[in-house]
Amino acid sequence: MDNLNSAQDGKWAGGVHVGALVLALVTSWSAGVGGMVAAFVVWLIKKDESAFIRRHAAEAFNFNFSMFIYTLVGVFFSLVTLGLGLIVTVPIAVVLAVVWIWCTVQGAMAGFDGRDYRYPVTMRLLS
Repeated sequence: MDNLNSAQDGKWAGGVHVGALVLALVTSWSAGVGGMVAAFVVWLIKKDESAFIRRHAAEAFNFNFSMFIYTLVGVFFSLVTLGLGLIVTVPIAVVLAVVWIWCTVQGAMAGFDGRDYRYPVTMRLLS
């Protein structure tokens, strides 16, 4: 039942990355929780219909989950060091934000083009 790389699959695969990015940006206070929710919903809906969409949705979820965990670690480090850790965490946060946007755009482009994409620096929970 898997129509690998059909036009519709490409739209879903690319759209899951875009949707995750948009929702994560809208809910920026939660550092990607919105992106995780968006990707997880697509994964739940489409996982049995298309392996291609499932892989892209899982990658988007895993990447946004990883960004959430990295943010929590940075916040915890800053709190434990009574704010002195901000000297380290703010530059790292800026780099992570750029990586997050860049990788998400790359994932979306790959999905729309019908190619698989694996995010770097990602903990893999869904497959």
